[in-house]
Amino acid sequence: MTTTGEEHARALTGPWWWARWRSAVLDGSLALVSAVECGAEGIPFARDAGIPLPVGIVFGLVAGSVLLVRRKWPIAVVLVAIAITPAQMGFLMGIVGLYTLAACEVPRRIVVALAGMSLLGTMIVTFVRVRQDMARGDLTLGDWFVPFASITTSLGLTAPPVLLGLYVGARRRLMESLRERADSLERELQLLAERAEERAEWARNEERTRIAREMHDVVAHRVSLMVVHAAALQAVARKDPEKAVRNAALVGDMGRQALTELREMLGVLRAGEDAGRRAASVSLAAMGVAAAEAAARVAEEVEGPCLEELEELVGQSAAAGMVVDLSVEGDVRSYAREVEQTAYRVVQEALTNVHKHAAGAKTYVRLAHRGAEIAMQVENEPPPEPGSASAARLPSGGNGLVGMRERVLALGGVFVSGPTDAGGFRVSAVIPAV
Repeated sequence: MTTTGEEHARALTGPWWWARWRSAVLDGSLALVSAVECGAEGIPFARDAGIPLPVGIVFGLVAGSVLLVRRKWPIAVVLVAIAITPAQMGFLMGIVGLYTLAACEVPRRIVVALAGMSLLGTMIVTFVRVRQDMARGDLTLGDWFVPFASITTSLGLTAPPVLLGLYVGARRRLMESLRERADSLERELQLLAERAEERAEWARNEERTRIAREMHDVVAHRVSLMVVHAAALQAVARKDPEKAVRNAALVGDMGRQALTELREMLGVLRAGEDAGRRAASVSLAAMGVAAAEAAARVAEEVEGPCLEELEELVGQSAAAGMVVDLSVEGDVRSYAREVEQTAYRVVQEALTNVHKHAAGAKTYVRLAHRGAEIAMQVENEPPPEPGSASAARLPSGGNGLVGMRERVLALGGVFVSGPTDAGGFRVSAVIPAV
Protein backbone atom coordinates (compact mmCIF):
# COMPACT_ATOMS: atom_id res chain seq x y z
CA MET A 1 0.00 0.00 0.00
CA THR A 2 1.13 3.51 -0.76
CA THR A 3 1.00 5.88 2.19
CA THR A 4 -0.58 9.27 1.71
CA GLY A 5 1.17 12.55 2.46
CA GLU A 6 -0.66 13.00 5.77
CA GLU A 7 0.24 9.49 6.91
CA HIS A 8 3.84 10.12 5.87
CA ALA A 9 3.91 13.35 7.88
CA ARG A 10 2.54 11.57 10.95
CA ALA A 11 5.31 8.94 10.59
CA LEU A 12 8.02 11.59 11.27
CA THR A 13 8.71 10.65 14.89
CA GLY A 14 12.54 10.65 15.05
CA PRO A 15 14.70 12.91 17.23
CA TRP A 16 16.05 16.27 16.05
CA TRP A 17 16.34 16.33 12.27
CA TRP A 18 15.83 12.59 11.73
CA ALA A 19 12.51 11.42 10.35
CA ARG A 20 12.69 8.06 12.13
CA TRP A 21 14.66 6.54 14.96
CA ARG A 22 16.21 3.94 12.70
CA SER A 23 17.68 6.74 10.57
CA ALA A 24 19.26 8.25 13.69
CA VAL A 25 20.68 4.84 14.70
CA LEU A 26 22.07 4.29 11.20
CA ASP A 27 23.78 7.69 11.09
CA GLY A 28 25.15 7.19 14.59
CA SER A 29 26.59 3.83 13.63
CA LEU A 30 28.16 5.23 10.44
CA ALA A 31 29.61 8.16 12.39
CA LEU A 32 31.09 5.75 14.96
CA VAL A 33 32.70 3.61 12.27
CA SER A 34 33.99 6.69 10.49
CA ALA A 35 35.42 8.12 13.72
CA VAL A 36 37.22 4.81 14.45
CA GLU A 37 38.55 4.72 10.88
CA CYS A 38 39.79 8.29 10.97
CA GLY A 39 41.23 7.80 14.45
CA ALA A 40 43.19 4.78 13.24
CA GLU A 41 44.34 6.68 10.16
CA GLY A 42 45.37 9.56 12.41
CA ILE A 43 48.27 7.48 13.77
CA PRO A 44 50.30 7.38 10.51
CA PHE A 45 49.22 10.95 9.80
CA ALA A 46 50.68 12.09 13.15
CA ARG A 47 53.92 10.27 12.43
CA ASP A 48 54.26 11.74 8.95
CA ALA A 49 53.30 15.22 10.11
CA GLY A 50 55.55 15.05 13.18
CA ILE A 51 52.81 15.84 15.70
CA PRO A 52 52.01 14.00 18.93
CA LEU A 53 50.19 10.74 18.41
CA PRO A 54 47.18 11.62 20.65
CA VAL A 55 46.64 14.79 18.67
CA GLY A 56 46.44 12.83 15.44
CA ILE A 57 44.01 10.33 16.96
CA VAL A 58 41.76 13.01 18.43
CA PHE A 59 41.83 14.90 15.14
CA GLY A 60 40.76 11.75 13.33
CA LEU A 61 37.98 11.00 15.83
CA VAL A 62 36.58 14.54 15.58
CA ALA A 63 36.80 14.62 11.79
CA GLY A 64 35.16 11.20 11.39
CA SER A 65 32.28 12.01 13.75
CA VAL A 66 31.17 14.83 11.39
CA LEU A 67 29.36 12.09 9.44
CA LEU A 68 26.66 12.22 12.13
CA VAL A 69 25.19 15.38 10.56
CA ARG A 70 25.20 14.13 6.98
CA ARG A 71 21.40 14.50 6.58
CA LYS A 72 21.38 18.00 8.10
CA TRP A 73 24.49 19.48 6.44
CA PRO A 74 25.67 17.20 3.61
CA ILE A 75 27.78 19.93 2.01
CA ALA A 76 29.76 20.41 5.23
CA VAL A 77 30.42 16.66 5.47
CA VAL A 78 31.77 16.54 1.89
CA LEU A 79 33.94 19.62 2.47
CA VAL A 80 35.45 18.05 5.61
CA ALA A 81 36.09 14.82 3.69
CA ILE A 82 37.85 16.77 0.93
CA ALA A 83 39.85 18.73 3.50
CA ILE A 84 41.24 15.59 5.20
CA THR A 85 41.90 13.76 1.94
CA PRO A 86 45.62 14.77 1.91
CA ALA A 87 45.98 13.08 5.31
CA GLN A 88 44.55 9.90 3.77
CA MET A 89 41.59 9.97 6.15
CA GLY A 90 37.81 9.77 5.82
CA PHE A 91 37.34 7.35 2.93
CA LEU A 92 34.04 6.11 4.41
CA MET A 93 32.99 9.69 5.19
CA GLY A 94 33.77 10.80 1.63
CA ILE A 95 31.80 7.93 0.08
CA VAL A 96 28.76 8.34 2.36
CA GLY A 97 28.94 12.15 2.14
CA LEU A 98 28.91 12.15 -1.67
CA TYR A 99 26.02 9.69 -1.71
CA THR A 100 24.00 11.83 0.71
CA LEU A 101 24.80 15.01 -1.18
CA ALA A 102 23.66 13.54 -4.51
CA ALA A 103 20.48 12.09 -2.99
CA CYS A 104 19.27 15.23 -1.18
CA GLU A 105 17.61 18.35 -2.57
CA VAL A 106 20.80 20.23 -3.47
CA PRO A 107 21.33 22.05 -6.77
CA ARG A 108 23.06 19.79 -9.26
CA ARG A 109 25.80 22.31 -9.95
CA ILE A 110 26.87 22.10 -6.30
CA VAL A 111 26.88 18.29 -6.48
CA VAL A 112 29.01 18.36 -9.64
CA ALA A 113 31.40 20.93 -8.19
CA LEU A 114 31.99 19.08 -4.92
CA ALA A 115 32.20 15.71 -6.66
CA GLY A 116 34.80 17.19 -9.05
CA MET A 117 36.80 18.58 -6.13
CA SER A 118 36.71 15.20 -4.36
CA LEU A 119 37.72 13.42 -7.55
CA LEU A 120 40.61 15.80 -8.17
CA GLY A 121 41.79 15.68 -4.55
CA THR A 122 41.70 11.88 -4.42
CA MET A 123 43.50 11.68 -7.76
CA ILE A 124 46.32 14.01 -6.64
CA VAL A 125 46.79 12.28 -3.26
CA THR A 126 46.79 8.83 -4.87
CA PHE A 127 49.23 9.98 -7.56
CA VAL A 128 51.66 11.35 -4.94
CA ARG A 129 51.43 8.31 -2.68
CA VAL A 130 51.93 5.82 -5.50
CA ARG A 131 54.98 7.70 -6.82
CA GLN A 132 56.46 7.77 -3.31
CA ASP A 133 55.88 4.05 -2.91
CA MET A 134 57.55 3.37 -6.29
CA ALA A 135 60.43 5.66 -5.37
CA ARG A 136 61.01 3.71 -2.14
CA GLY A 137 60.88 0.45 -4.06
CA ASP A 138 57.68 -0.80 -2.49
CA LEU A 139 56.19 -1.07 -6.01
CA THR A 140 58.20 -2.35 -8.97
CA LEU A 141 55.61 -1.70 -11.71
CA GLY A 142 56.18 0.59 -14.68
CA ASP A 143 55.53 4.31 -14.82
CA TRP A 144 52.16 3.68 -16.44
CA PHE A 145 50.80 2.36 -13.18
CA VAL A 146 50.94 5.75 -11.45
CA PRO A 147 48.29 7.54 -13.56
CA PHE A 148 46.28 4.33 -13.88
CA ALA A 149 46.12 3.84 -10.12
CA SER A 150 45.29 7.47 -9.41
CA ILE A 151 42.50 7.64 -12.02
CA THR A 152 40.87 4.31 -11.12
CA THR A 153 41.07 4.98 -7.39
CA SER A 154 39.57 8.47 -7.66
CA LEU A 155 36.80 7.26 -9.97
CA GLY A 156 36.09 4.26 -7.77
CA LEU A 157 35.72 6.40 -4.66
CA THR A 158 33.69 9.18 -6.33
CA ALA A 159 31.55 7.95 -9.24
CA PRO A 160 29.61 5.04 -7.60
CA PRO A 161 28.32 6.98 -4.55
CA VAL A 162 27.37 9.99 -6.70
CA LEU A 163 25.49 7.85 -9.26
CA LEU A 164 23.79 5.81 -6.55
CA GLY A 165 22.78 9.01 -4.72
CA LEU A 166 21.34 10.52 -7.90
CA TYR A 167 19.30 7.37 -8.50
CA VAL A 168 18.00 7.23 -4.92
CA GLY A 169 17.17 10.94 -4.96
CA ALA A 170 15.25 10.62 -8.23
CA ARG A 171 13.37 7.61 -6.89
CA ARG A 172 12.54 9.45 -3.68
CA ARG A 173 11.22 12.45 -5.58
CA LEU A 174 9.15 10.14 -7.76
CA MET A 175 7.63 8.50 -4.69
CA GLU A 176 6.82 11.90 -3.19
CA SER A 177 5.22 12.96 -6.45
CA LEU A 178 3.15 9.77 -6.53
CA ARG A 179 2.19 10.31 -2.90
CA GLU A 180 1.06 13.87 -3.63
CA ARG A 181 -0.88 12.62 -6.64
CA ALA A 182 -2.54 9.96 -4.47
CA ASP A 183 -3.50 12.68 -1.99
CA SER A 184 -4.92 14.78 -4.80
CA LEU A 185 -6.86 11.84 -6.23
CA GLU A 186 -8.19 10.98 -2.79
CA ARG A 187 -9.42 14.54 -2.33
CA GLU A 188 -10.98 14.53 -5.78
CA LEU A 189 -12.72 11.22 -5.12
CA GLN A 190 -14.04 12.55 -1.84
CA LEU A 191 -15.30 15.67 -3.59
CA LEU A 192 -16.93 13.56 -6.32
CA ALA A 193 -18.55 11.37 -3.68
CA GLU A 194 -19.94 14.44 -1.92
CA ARG A 195 -21.23 15.86 -5.20
CA ALA A 196 -22.75 12.49 -6.14
CA GLU A 197 -24.47 12.31 -2.77
CA GLU A 198 -25.80 15.84 -3.23
CA ARG A 199 -26.97 14.95 -6.72
CA ALA A 200 -28.66 11.80 -5.43
CA GLU A 201 -30.37 13.79 -2.69
CA TRP A 202 -31.42 16.41 -5.23
CA ALA A 203 -32.83 13.68 -7.49
CA ARG A 204 -34.72 12.13 -4.59
CA ASN A 205 -36.16 15.51 -3.61
CA GLU A 206 -37.14 16.24 -7.19
CA GLU A 207 -38.81 12.86 -7.48
CA ARG A 208 -40.68 13.33 -4.21
CA THR A 209 -41.84 16.75 -5.41
CA ARG A 210 -42.93 15.34 -8.76
CA ILE A 211 -44.80 12.47 -7.14
CA ALA A 212 -46.52 14.85 -4.74
CA ARG A 213 -47.48 17.09 -7.66
CA GLU A 214 -48.86 14.14 -9.66
CA MET A 215 -50.79 12.82 -6.67
CA HIS A 216 -52.22 16.26 -6.05
CA ASP A 217 -53.28 16.68 -9.67
CA VAL A 218 -54.78 13.20 -9.88
CA VAL A 219 -56.59 13.22 -6.57
CA ALA A 220 -57.58 16.86 -6.13
CA HIS A 221 -59.55 17.26 -9.35
CA ARG A 222 -61.34 13.93 -9.27
CA VAL A 223 -62.16 14.08 -5.60
CA SER A 224 -63.26 17.71 -5.89
CA LEU A 225 -65.74 16.76 -8.61
CA MET A 226 -66.88 13.77 -6.56
CA VAL A 227 -67.54 16.02 -3.57
CA VAL A 228 -69.43 18.50 -5.75
CA HIS A 229 -71.59 15.73 -7.24
CA ALA A 230 -72.11 14.22 -3.81
CA ALA A 231 -73.36 17.57 -2.54
CA ALA A 232 -75.65 17.90 -5.54
CA LEU A 233 -76.83 14.33 -5.00
CA GLN A 234 -77.70 15.13 -1.43
CA ALA A 235 -79.66 18.19 -2.54
CA VAL A 236 -81.74 16.51 -5.28
CA ALA A 237 -82.02 12.97 -3.91
CA ARG A 238 -85.64 13.44 -2.85
CA LYS A 239 -86.75 16.03 -5.41
CA ASP A 240 -85.33 14.51 -8.62
CA PRO A 241 -84.40 10.81 -8.27
CA GLU A 242 -83.33 10.50 -11.91
CA LYS A 243 -80.81 13.35 -11.57
CA ALA A 244 -79.61 11.82 -8.34
CA VAL A 245 -78.98 8.53 -10.15
CA ARG A 246 -77.01 10.35 -12.85
CA ASN A 247 -74.95 12.19 -10.24
CA ALA A 248 -74.28 8.93 -8.41
CA ALA A 249 -73.10 7.34 -11.67
CA LEU A 250 -70.80 10.30 -12.31
CA VAL A 251 -69.35 9.99 -8.80
CA GLY A 252 -68.68 6.31 -9.39
CA ASP A 253 -67.03 6.95 -12.78
CA MET A 254 -64.77 9.66 -11.36
CA GLY A 255 -63.81 7.50 -8.41
CA ARG A 256 -62.88 4.65 -10.73
CA GLN A 257 -60.83 7.01 -12.90
CA ALA A 258 -58.98 8.35 -9.86
CA LEU A 259 -58.26 4.81 -8.62
CA THR A 260 -57.04 3.76 -12.08
CA GLU A 261 -54.60 6.67 -12.27
CA LEU A 262 -53.38 6.03 -8.72
CA ARG A 263 -52.81 2.33 -9.47
CA GLU A 264 -50.79 3.20 -12.57
CA MET A 265 -48.61 5.62 -10.61
CA LEU A 266 -48.08 3.25 -7.69
CA GLY A 267 -47.22 0.44 -10.09
CA VAL A 268 -44.49 2.53 -11.70
CA LEU A 269 -43.20 3.54 -8.26
CA ARG A 270 -42.97 -0.10 -7.19
CA ALA A 271 -41.04 -0.91 -10.35
CA GLY A 272 -38.67 1.99 -9.62
CA GLU A 273 -38.25 0.74 -6.03
CA ASP A 274 -37.24 -2.74 -7.26
CA ALA A 275 -34.73 -1.18 -9.63
CA GLY A 276 -33.36 0.91 -6.75
CA ARG A 277 -32.78 -2.26 -4.70
CA ARG A 278 -30.87 -3.85 -7.57
CA ALA A 279 -28.72 -0.73 -7.88
CA ALA A 280 -27.95 -0.59 -4.15
CA SER A 281 -24.58 -2.32 -4.63
CA VAL A 282 -23.16 0.25 -7.05
CA SER A 283 -20.77 3.04 -6.04
CA LEU A 284 -21.95 6.34 -4.58
CA ALA A 285 -21.18 8.28 -7.76
CA ALA A 286 -23.19 5.78 -9.83
CA MET A 287 -26.05 6.02 -7.35
CA GLY A 288 -26.37 9.73 -7.99
CA VAL A 289 -26.61 9.20 -11.74
CA ALA A 290 -28.90 6.19 -11.30
CA ALA A 291 -31.24 8.14 -9.04
CA ALA A 292 -31.52 10.97 -11.56
CA GLU A 293 -32.09 8.50 -14.41
CA ALA A 294 -34.64 6.57 -12.35
CA ALA A 295 -36.54 9.77 -11.66
CA ALA A 296 -36.61 10.63 -15.34
CA ARG A 297 -37.60 7.06 -16.22
CA VAL A 298 -40.48 7.03 -13.76
CA ALA A 299 -41.69 10.34 -15.15
CA GLU A 300 -41.64 8.94 -18.69
CA GLU A 301 -43.39 5.69 -17.75
CA VAL A 302 -46.41 7.37 -16.16
CA GLU A 303 -49.08 7.68 -18.82
CA GLY A 304 -50.17 11.27 -18.46
CA PRO A 305 -53.18 12.98 -20.02
CA CYS A 306 -53.03 14.86 -23.31
CA LEU A 307 -54.80 17.80 -24.93
CA GLU A 308 -57.26 15.53 -26.73
CA GLU A 309 -58.83 14.82 -23.33
CA LEU A 310 -59.35 18.53 -22.62
CA GLU A 311 -62.97 18.54 -23.88
CA GLU A 312 -63.74 15.58 -21.63
CA LEU A 313 -62.18 17.44 -18.70
CA VAL A 314 -64.33 20.50 -19.38
CA GLY A 315 -67.39 18.27 -19.78
CA GLN A 316 -66.84 16.77 -16.35
CA SER A 317 -66.81 20.24 -14.80
CA ALA A 318 -69.92 21.17 -16.75
CA ALA A 319 -71.64 18.02 -15.52
CA ALA A 320 -70.82 19.14 -11.98
CA GLY A 321 -72.80 22.32 -12.52
CA MET A 322 -70.08 24.70 -13.66
CA VAL A 323 -70.73 26.93 -16.65
CA VAL A 324 -67.60 26.50 -18.76
CA ASP A 325 -66.83 28.14 -22.11
CA LEU A 326 -64.00 26.40 -24.04
CA SER A 327 -62.39 28.14 -27.02
CA VAL A 328 -59.47 26.90 -29.11
CA GLU A 329 -57.46 29.18 -31.41
CA GLY A 330 -54.93 28.25 -34.09
CA ASP A 331 -54.26 25.00 -35.89
CA VAL A 332 -54.63 22.02 -33.59
CA ARG A 333 -51.53 19.85 -33.59
CA SER A 334 -49.66 17.44 -31.35
CA TYR A 335 -46.85 18.40 -28.98
CA ALA A 336 -44.29 16.61 -26.90
CA ARG A 337 -45.80 14.42 -24.18
CA GLU A 338 -44.58 16.59 -21.31
CA VAL A 339 -45.91 19.76 -22.99
CA GLU A 340 -49.40 18.33 -23.48
CA GLN A 341 -49.43 16.84 -19.99
CA THR A 342 -48.41 20.15 -18.41
CA ALA A 343 -51.01 22.11 -20.40
CA TYR A 344 -53.70 19.64 -19.37
CA ARG A 345 -52.68 19.76 -15.70
CA VAL A 346 -52.73 23.57 -15.67
CA VAL A 347 -56.29 23.66 -16.98
CA GLN A 348 -57.30 20.82 -14.65
CA GLU A 349 -55.92 22.47 -11.53
CA ALA A 350 -57.38 25.84 -12.50
CA LEU A 351 -60.85 24.26 -12.85
CA THR A 352 -60.36 22.51 -9.51
CA ASN A 353 -59.61 25.85 -7.88
CA VAL A 354 -62.81 27.29 -9.36
CA HIS A 355 -64.78 24.40 -7.82
CA LYS A 356 -63.11 25.06 -4.47
CA HIS A 357 -63.17 28.83 -4.25
CA ALA A 358 -65.77 30.12 -6.74
CA ALA A 359 -68.48 27.51 -7.00
CA GLY A 360 -71.10 28.46 -9.56
CA ALA A 361 -68.94 31.10 -11.26
CA LYS A 362 -68.84 31.13 -15.03
CA THR A 363 -65.43 30.07 -16.32
CA TYR A 364 -63.66 30.68 -19.63
CA VAL A 365 -61.02 28.24 -20.86
CA ARG A 366 -58.93 29.49 -23.80
CA LEU A 367 -56.30 27.45 -25.61
CA ALA A 368 -54.12 29.03 -28.32
CA HIS A 369 -51.90 27.03 -30.69
CA ARG A 370 -49.06 29.26 -31.89
CA GLY A 371 -46.01 28.64 -34.01
CA ALA A 372 -43.40 28.14 -31.31
CA GLU A 373 -45.57 27.88 -28.20
CA ILE A 374 -48.89 26.91 -26.76
CA ALA A 375 -50.81 29.28 -24.48
CA MET A 376 -53.67 28.58 -22.12
CA GLN A 377 -55.83 30.76 -19.87
CA VAL A 378 -58.51 29.86 -17.34
CA GLU A 379 -60.52 32.82 -16.03
CA ASN A 380 -63.60 32.77 -13.86
CA GLU A 381 -66.07 35.49 -13.08
CA PRO A 382 -66.92 36.42 -9.48
CA PRO A 383 -69.00 33.75 -7.73
CA PRO A 384 -72.75 34.38 -7.44
CA GLU A 385 -72.32 34.97 -3.71
CA PRO A 386 -69.04 36.86 -3.17
CA GLY A 387 -67.12 35.81 -0.06
CA SER A 388 -69.10 32.63 0.43
CA ALA A 389 -67.32 29.29 0.48
CA SER A 390 -68.24 26.43 -1.75
CA ALA A 391 -71.36 24.60 -0.83
CA ALA A 392 -69.39 21.37 -0.76
CA ARG A 393 -66.85 22.87 1.67
CA LEU A 394 -63.83 21.63 -0.25
CA PRO A 395 -60.51 21.87 1.63
CA SER A 396 -57.52 23.60 0.07
CA GLY A 397 -53.88 22.75 0.69
CA GLY A 398 -52.48 25.80 -1.09
CA ASN A 399 -50.25 23.74 -3.39
CA GLY A 400 -52.19 23.98 -6.62
CA LEU A 401 -50.72 27.22 -7.94
CA VAL A 402 -47.26 26.22 -6.74
CA GLY A 403 -47.46 22.93 -8.62
CA MET A 404 -48.65 24.63 -11.81
CA ARG A 405 -45.84 27.17 -11.65
CA GLU A 406 -43.24 24.43 -11.11
CA ARG A 407 -44.53 22.44 -14.06
CA VAL A 408 -44.52 25.40 -16.44
CA LEU A 409 -41.14 26.79 -15.36
CA ALA A 410 -39.56 23.34 -15.66
CA LEU A 411 -40.32 23.48 -19.41
CA GLY A 412 -39.01 27.02 -19.78
CA GLY A 413 -42.45 28.61 -19.90
CA VAL A 414 -44.12 31.57 -18.24
CA PHE A 415 -46.82 31.31 -15.57
CA VAL A 416 -48.96 34.16 -14.22
CA SER A 417 -51.90 33.98 -11.83
CA GLY A 418 -53.90 36.47 -9.83
CA PRO A 419 -57.27 38.17 -9.30
CA THR A 420 -58.97 40.15 -12.05
CA ASP A 421 -60.35 43.65 -11.86
CA ALA A 422 -63.87 42.24 -12.01
CA GLY A 423 -63.35 40.19 -8.85
CA GLY A 424 -62.63 36.86 -10.48
CA PHE A 425 -59.39 34.95 -10.87
CA ARG A 426 -57.16 34.28 -13.87
CA VAL A 427 -54.50 31.64 -14.51
CA SER A 428 -52.31 32.07 -17.61
CA ALA A 429 -49.43 29.97 -18.92
CA VAL A 430 -47.28 29.93 -22.04
CA ILE A 431 -45.19 26.83 -22.81
CA PRO A 432 -42.59 26.51 -25.58
CA ALA A 433 -43.57 23.93 -28.16
CA VAL A 434 -40.50 21.72 -27.69
